[in-house]
Amino acid sequence: MKVQLRYIFAILFGTLLFNACSVKKDKFINRNWHALNTKYNTLYNGNIAFEEGRTTLNDSYQDDYWEILPVERLEVSGEIKLDSEDNNPNFLIAEEKATKAIQRHSMDIKDIERNPQTDEAFLLLGKARYFDERYIPALEAFNYILNKYYESDKLNEANIWREKVNIRLQNEDLAIKNLKRLIRLEQLEDQEYADARAMMAQAYINLNIPDTALQNLKIASYYTKKNPEKGRYYYIIGQLYNQLGHKDSANYAFDKVIDLNRKSPRVYMINAEIQKLKNTALTAENQEEMLEYLTDLEENRENRPFLDKIYRQVAEFHLDQGSDSLALAYFNKSLRATRNEPKLNALNYENLAEYNFDQNGYKVAGAYYDSVLTNLNENAKKYRSIKKKLDNLEDVIKYEDIVQYADSVITVYELPKDDQIAYYENHIQKLKEEQEASQKKEKDKITAGFAAFSKSKGGKENKGKFYFYNITSLGYGQNEFKNRWGNRELADDWRWSNKAVSSFSEATGAPVVSGTEIDVLPTEDEKFSLAYYMDRIPTEITIIDSLKTERNFANYQLGLIYKEKFKENLLAVEKLEKVLASNPEERLVLPSKYNLYKIYEEVGSPLMASMKADIIANHRNSRYAEILLNPQAVLSDNSDSPERRYEELFKKFNNQEFLEVITGAEANINRYTGDPIVPKFEMLKANAIGRLQGFNDFKEALNYVALTYPNNPEGKKAEQMVAEQLPKLEPKDFSPETDSKGTSNWKVVFPFKRSNNEKALKLMELLEKSITDLRYKNTVSKDIYDLENQFVVVHGFKSKDFALGYSELLKNNKDYKVANENFVILSENYKIVQVHKNISDYRDTLLTPKP
Repeated sequence: MKVQLRYIFAILFGTLLFNACSVKKDKFINRNWHALNTKYNTLYNGNIAFEEGRTTLNDSYQDDYWEILPVERLEVSGEIKLDSEDNNPNFLIAEEKATKAIQRHSMDIKDIERNPQTDEAFLLLGKARYFDERYIPALEAFNYILNKYYESDKLNEANIWREKVNIRLQNEDLAIKNLKRLIRLEQLEDQEYADARAMMAQAYINLNIPDTALQNLKIASYYTKKNPEKGRYYYIIGQLYNQLGHKDSANYAFDKVIDLNRKSPRVYMINAEIQKLKNTALTAENQEEMLEYLTDLEENRENRPFLDKIYRQVAEFHLDQGSDSLALAYFNKSLRATRNEPKLNALNYENLAEYNFDQNGYKVAGAYYDSVLTNLNENAKKYRSIKKKLDNLEDVIKYEDIVQYADSVITVYELPKDDQIAYYENHIQKLKEEQEASQKKEKDKITAGFAAFSKSKGGKENKGKFYFYNITSLGYGQNEFKNRWGNRELADDWRWSNKAVSSFSEATGAPVVSGTEIDVLPTEDEKFSLAYYMDRIPTEITIIDSLKTERNFANYQLGLIYKEKFKENLLAVEKLEKVLASNPEERLVLPSKYNLYKIYEEVGSPLMASMKADIIANHRNSRYAEILLNPQAVLSDNSDSPERRYEELFKKFNNQEFLEVITGAEANINRYTGDPIVPKFEMLKANAIGRLQGFNDFKEALNYVALTYPNNPEGKKAEQMVAEQLPKLEPKDFSPETDSKGTSNWKVVFPFKRSNNEKALKLMELLEKSITDLRYKNTVSKDIYDLENQFVVVHGFKSKDFALGYSELLKNNKDYKVANENFVILSENYKIVQVHKNISDYRDTLLTPKP
C-alpha cells in the first residue's frame, strides 16, 4: 500500500512539475515556479559573478587625485564597444546568466510579463554590459525595462542606469533632462534620489558647470546611506570649491572627509588632509604646527600606503622654508615610495630638475626633465612644455660641455710643467684615497654581512661549503672584478671596451667612435700613472687655438640661449662678456656687443650707453649701428633684413644659380651669426651644394647642419634627410637600358658648356617649337650639372624607341636640323647622373659600344 501511495504521489508531483515548467500558462504555480528559479538559481549566480567583477574593477582602479574625481569610481577606456571580446569574464558570466533567465523563464503572455523576476534579469544584463563598456547594448536593456515593465519596482533604478549610459555616451544634456523629470515626477527612495543627484552632478562636471554640480553633490552626500560614497562626494565638493577659488569652503568639505575617518576609504582622508594643507597659507605663526601635523602624518603606521604623497607635501613645506637639502631628500623619498603614480613622479622630477637648473647643474636637470616626459602623456600640454625646455636644455648641456672641456685643457696647457706634474700628482693622490675609502667601506659591509649570515641558520648550515655560499669570498670576488674590469653591462663581449658606438667629441662636435684613444676609459694602471695624463696634454698651438675658437662660439651660443629662451640675464651677460674678453673671431664681436647692449637696456644698466657708443664708433657701417642710430627707419625699411636676403637667395636657388646661393649664404651666415635665421641659410646652402657638387658633398653639408643645429627645425629636417633620403640616393649602379618598349620614362639630353648659355637657350626655344608643331606632351628644361656643364633636356618619352625617333626627326627634319650632340637616357639613370655627377661613368657603362 505504501509503495502504491509513493508511486501515485510521484506521478502527481511529476505532472504538477511538468505543468509548472510551461512558460505559456498564466497559472499561480507556473508564475511562482519560474520566479523562484529565476531569483534563487540563475540570477543568484549571475549577481555573484557581477559583484566579483565589480570588486575586481574597484581593486584595480586607481583614482587620479590631481584632477577632479569622477562621481562613479570606474575606469573606462573611452572606446565604445559593441561585442564582448577580451572583456571581464565575470561580467560575461553575469550577462550569460541574465540572458539564460530571460530565455528560459520569461513568461510573456499576451504582451504582459507574468514572471516578476524578469525585469531583474534585464537590469542585471544592462549593468553587466555597462561595466563592460558596451554602452549601446546596455542602453537597449534598460530601455526594454522602461518600455515593457510599467508596474516594475525597478523602473527608477533602470532610469538612473540609463542616464549613466547617456553620460558615458556624452549625451549630458539628455541625461540632465531625463533625471530632472525623474526627480520631479517620481517617488524616489533616499538612495535612488542620491544616485540621481550624483549623476546630474557628473553631467554638470562634464559640461564644466561646477557651481551647479556642487549643489547636486551636496544633496547626494546628504541622502546617500553609503559612507564610502559620502567620503567621495565630500572630496569632489572640495575639489570643485578649489577650482572656483573658494579655499575656505573647500577646507570645510575636506574636514567632513577627515571626520568620516575609517567609515570611508582612507585614501580620501589622506588626500583631503594634503589638500587642506595646500590651501592653508604658511605663516610664522602656523609654521611649527604644520610641520608637526606633517610629521604625524608621516609617522602614522596606517598611512604607509600613502607615504609618496605625504613625502611630497613635506618636501614642498621645506622648499617654502628654504631648506633645500631637506626638500630634495623628501622629493627623492617620494619617488622611492611611489605606487604607480605617473603624475606624482612627473611633479617630483620637475621639482628636482628646476632646482638643479637653478644651481647650473644642466646635465642633471636634463636627466630629470627626461624622466618627467616618461611620466606624462605625449598629447598633454604639459608634455609639450617640458619637451621644449628639454630641447633648449640639450643645447645648454652641449655648449657647457664644450666650454668645460676647453677650459680644462687650456688651463692645464698654460701651466708650467712643474705645476702640471703637481696638478696630476694631486689628482692621482685623490683617486687613491677615494679607492681606499671605497674598498674599506666595501670590506666593512662584507664583514658585517658575513657576521650576520654566519649567525643565521643558513650560515651555520653552509659554513665552509661552495664559494657562493660564503659571503666573504663572494664579496671579495665581486670587489676584485670591479677593480679589474669596472662596471660592465651584461652583454656579449663584455671584456671589450671598444664597442663601435658613435658619439661626438665634446671639443669639436665631430663624430668619434668609442674605443678610440679619445673615448676609452683608462685602465687601473693608467688611472694612477702620471705619464698617462702628461702624454695627453696638447703640444700643438693649433689645437689650443681651435679649442679657444670653439669655446668662444659655445659661450656666445650660451649667452643667446640664456637671454632669449631662459630669460637669465645675469648668466647671459657673464657668457657674452667672456666672449669679448677672449679675443674672439671678428664675426662674434659685434653680435656679442649688441646682445649685451639689449640686456643692459632691459635691466636699466648704466653700461648701456657705453656699449651703444662702442658699437657706433667701431662698427659704424653695420646693420646694428644703423638700428641704434635710426631704429624706426631701419624697422620700416626691411629691404636689407635677414628675411629679405633669404627670400632673394631662395629665388636664385629656384633659378638654379647655385654658386651664387652658396657664396651668398656663406656671407649671410657670417653677417647674422647668432640670428635664428642662420640655420635656414645653412640648409639652403647644403641643398645648393648638393645640386652643384653631388651626393658626397651634399651628405657632408647635411650632416653639418644636423650636428650644428640639432634642436632647430632645419637641423631636425637635415637629420631626417640623412636617415631617410640619403640611403635612397646613395646607390650608383645604373639600370640596364635594354627594354625599348617598356612603360618607363625616358629623356633626350643635349649637353652644353655653361659658357654657351645663349646657344642652349636658342635650342630650348627650337625644341619647344618642335613639341608644339608635333603636338607632343613633352616638356623641356635647362638643368645645371656642375660648375662648367649644363643640360637641355626633353622629358616624358614612354619608350627608348620613341626618344630615339624624336632625336632622329630633329636631326633630319628640314624645319629643325638640330645637329647638337645628344643622348637618350632612362629617367632613373638621369637621376643618378645628377645626384652623383658621374656622367663619365654612365657614358663608359651604357653609351660606349661593347667590342
